[in-house]
Amino acid sequence: MKKILIVVFAGVIILLSTFSAIAQANGSQQTESQVIKKSMIKVTILYPNGEGKKFDMDYYTTKHFPLLKTLFGDALKATAIDKGIASGAPNTPVPFVAIGYLYFDKLEDFQNGMKTNGTKIRADIPNYTDITPVIQISEVVQ
Repeated sequence: MKKILIVVFAGVIILLSTFSAIAQANGSQQTESQVIKKSMIKVTILYPNGEGKKFDMDYYTTKHFPLLKTLFGDALKATAIDKGIASGAPNTPVPFVAIGYLYFDKLEDFQNGMKTNGTKIRADIPNYTDITPVIQISEVVQ
């Protein structure tokens, strides 16, 4: 019985190691909650909804956010994007068509990146929207 348990246990270890190696080979990344820590800085970019406004989510996710990751480099610790699908009240438009999140260890990391690359970042906005974004910078407390 002990030999069977040892063999089963060894098999489980091998399977877990294999899955871990496959995940790493496929470029698996940490989830947002594994990266985000208390006292980090979160930059929230809100795109208010409005009649006749355009927003290209495909461009935002496949071009603009990769551009941000390149320009901010290692200072940018995590990102997330929300797509508005409903509001709190039935049959009313979403308040925001999209919300983007950028996470940094320190406020200075974001500010320095904007100082260096803000012109490039702002120049890309017309490629996906005609909405003027609202920016809020927060400290993660939980």
